[in-house]
Amino acid sequence: MMFRPLILRLSAVFVLAAAMLPGRGLDLTFRGQFNAWLIGNIESALISQAGFQYIPELTLNREWGGGLTLDAVFSLDAGTTGEHRPDEKAAVTGDLEPYRLWTRLAGNRFEVRVGLQKINFGSATLFRPLMWFDHIDPRDPLKRTRGVKGLLFRYYFPGNANIWFWGLLGSRVTKGWETLPTPGGKIELGGRLQLPLPSGEAAFTYHHRHADLSGTLEAPQAMPLGEHRFALDCKLDVAVGLWFELAAIQRDTNLPLLRHQRMWTVGTDYTFAWGNGLHVLAEYSQTAWADRLFGSGEHTRILGLMMNYPIGLLDQVSGVYYWNPGQHNHYLWVNWQRTSDHWQFHFTLFLNPEAETRNPARDPAAGFSGNGFRVMVVFNH
Repeated sequence: MMFRPLILRLSAVFVLAAAMLPGRGLDLTFRGQFNAWLIGNIESALISQAGFQYIPELTLNREWGGGLTLDAVFSLDAGTTGEHRPDEKAAVTGDLEPYRLWTRLAGNRFEVRVGLQKINFGSATLFRPLMWFDHIDPRDPLKRTRGVKGLLFRYYFPGNANIWFWGLLGSRVTKGWETLPTPGGKIELGGRLQLPLPSGEAAFTYHHRHADLSGTLEAPQAMPLGEHRFALDCKLDVAVGLWFELAAIQRDTNLPLLRHQRMWTVGTDYTFAWGNGLHVLAEYSQTAWADRLFGSGEHTRILGLMMNYPIGLLDQVSGVYYWNPGQHNHYLWVNWQRTSDHWQFHFTLFLNPEAETRNPARDPAAGFSGNGFRVMVVFNH
């Protein structure tokens, strides 16, 4: 628990340094994003969900001599969501919490960032084995996700190679694909090495944490167990875009289906010279759980297709399709977007199976179960 106030103190030290030390002046920028939405479900109710969200953001920036820059970001997530389901009382929830709260010191070849921040990486888009620290949904036009508390260091070598190191503060809130939380106050450590290739880049990533089994039926009294994550990803830009992500998780346990987990994704994309340009992206992914790294066990497969076509300067049509061959389930979203100055308007139709879980990291239909529509209005200032 001692690391939570430490992170906040480090953030405060950086901000005070930016304000007090000699430099070229302190630049302040204020902006924000407001969005409101309605979701209707044909099977349950005309309007099954309604809500709004406002994210104000204050940015501080100060340049020093010698190529050093210190900046900070403070933003809040304020919103309310109401849900209505047949034969149930309407539920209304509200949130007001920090969205981003970090400070960064950057030089010509390095940067160090501390606080509540977004950390994400990898080559895949629809199914991301490297979605370790975020919940970014490819169907979300705003790409919103919770942040993680920690410290991130990046160094950029000559020739475009770079290396990352991070330390995160454990939380009971799961991240990415996690089903087991990290015990509160435990530190997570990891790093990533990215190397340039003639037509792209490749990277190796490692992360270590402790996973808490106390809330599970398999081992409700178990001590936190060590978890090691290894990943390799590569992206090439040749005649078409090509990429893959491979990730393996090893846990220090004798429970067969928790000991090893592996996930891999391959993908490609291409923009066809039809009209204004039709962009097509396809990915295939497989996840397996077993008592050995390459052993047989339970597994799932999923195939995804995403298309995007600009109708003009203001309008754009996109679609996302998922197919789960094991369960014979099909998922479809079609979205129209109009952008005008500070405004965005979205109208989405979706045709999906009824979902059993609302976690977008594990359920393709999360938030869009059944057949229905979504209307969203976004204002940026």
